[in-house]
Amino acid sequence: MNAVEFTTELGPGGVLVIPQSAASRMPTSGTARVIVLIDDSHPNDSDDAGDALWHEAAYRQFLADDDSQDDIYESFR
Repeated sequence: MNAVEFTTELGPGGVLVIPQSAASRMPTSGTARVIVLIDDSHPNDSDDAGDALWHEAAYRQFLADDDSQDDIYESFR
């Protein structure tokens, strides 16, 4: 199995654009195995917003005034 590696931007609707330089190195017929690697440092905006809300809610719950036994956690505010 041979590999053709390239970096590209996803188009509208998640369309994967294959650069001409990469396409010219591929056969015109047959089967191809495609693996898409996504840069983790740029998460999907909706995922990021959902994660941020979840983390904030969990943090607020953690710091909520609870039983006097939980007073030790007040120092983390």
